[in-house]
Amino acid sequence: MPVAKPESRRLQDLVSVGPAIEAAFHELGIFEVKALIGQDADRLFKRLCQQRRERIDICCRDVFAAAIAQAEDPELPEEARQWWWWSRRRKANQA
Repeated sequence: MPVAKPESRRLQDLVSVGPAIEAAFHELGIFEVKALIGQDADRLFKRLCQQRRERIDICCRDVFAAAIAQAEDPELPEEARQWWWWSRRRKANQA
């Protein structure tokens, strides 16, 4: 499957990003894929929790990580585009 150029990709073009995550990115002031480059998933997640004044499911952080990785590397392997790949990585780092 051909990968769209970073400039032409929409947030929902990224694997694991649906309407709810796109809305979360918008709440954080992120409206384009290129705005994800250089972002930190943990910081974005904490900011979103603070803005909403609630503890959000930690898997949201993993979706952020997957989206950031795809923004930074359009050729990212398919497995690493999935949010659960980032969940496994996060859990392994916590052990």
